[in-house]
Amino acid sequence: MQVKQQVQLQHLNTLNLDVVASHYVQLNQSSEIVDALAFAKQENLNVLILSGGSNLLLPQHIHALVIHLNIQGINVLSEDDQTIAVKVGAGQVWHDFVLYCTKQNWFGLQNLALIPGLVGASPVQNIGAYGVEVGEFIESVQVYDRQLKQFDTIAARDCHFSYRHSIFKDHPQRYIIVSVTFRLLKHENLKLSYGDLKQAVADDLTAENLQNQVIQIRQSKLPDPKEYPNVGSFFKNPILTEIEFDKITQQFPNIPHYPQGNGSVKVAAGWLIDQAGWKGKQLGPVGMFHKQALVLVNYSNATLVDVQRTYKAVQHDVKLKFGIQLEPEPVLYSDQGLIQSH
Repeated sequence: MQVKQQVQLQHLNTLNLDVVASHYVQLNQSSEIVDALAFAKQENLNVLILSGGSNLLLPQHIHALVIHLNIQGINVLSEDDQTIAVKVGAGQVWHDFVLYCTKQNWFGLQNLALIPGLVGASPVQNIGAYGVEVGEFIESVQVYDRQLKQFDTIAARDCHFSYRHSIFKDHPQRYIIVSVTFRLLKHENLKLSYGDLKQAVADDLTAENLQNQVIQIRQSKLPDPKEYPNVGSFFKNPILTEIEFDKITQQFPNIPHYPQGNGSVKVAAGWLIDQAGWKGKQLGPVGMFHKQALVLVNYSNATLVDVQRTYKAVQHDVKLKFGIQLEPEPVLYSDQGLIQSH
């Protein structure tokens, strides 16, 4: 384990913000976590766990120990006629893992292709796309519990998965995810609840085609972070009560929406932002992408201050027009490496 000082993290966050960490270490195996935490305690440093850097907002200077998890490995644990259990290291690239699953004829995750980030971050946000959430296919999550000072396994039922949420968001300083065990299907069961995806897949009802269509749709709407630095969807899709939804449709009957089954209705944040005039609009070096209003882009050497100025302006205009408060998806960190509210 080699702790480095004054390390530039610009290439390690997909928004490409200019960030310098006072202390940084890359860990390639779970056994190194204990030593890294001991170092942080000795130096009186907070700990910031850095995964793929695709869902966080960082200040220019972080006085903390940034731990970059690079734990690899894809291992089959068990299987039966219907399913297969696969344990995956937290440092595996998510999209590469999805592609690997399709090649192995393991099904369920194809709707989640091309989502940026690493496997270890997928349970935290309960990543989802096109009618599928990763929590549906997680059997358990292997963690280091900083409170109990031991490695542990948390069953999916105890992860409290919900829309863009999990126990790991409730207790961000407690758990360090080292691997995730997925229970995948051995027979194709395509999820085509989204109209544009169903239309794209057409009559070629195979998991490989589904995956390819998801990739093509995402590429047509979402910018490549290497070309246009971004964190993917910047805001969560608001979930309204039936009463709230009925009220808003009286004025905006064409609002895209998705019933949630419990009486609530999810509405499209991208549409709200577009209608508020922010699609393709820029405020200094930061703006909302011209092809997809839900994506905030760093066009030119933006700082966290620039990003905050822009997304708060978007929130203001959407609230003014629709009475809906948009909630950012990425996690915001302080200069001491602690999560803070937006």
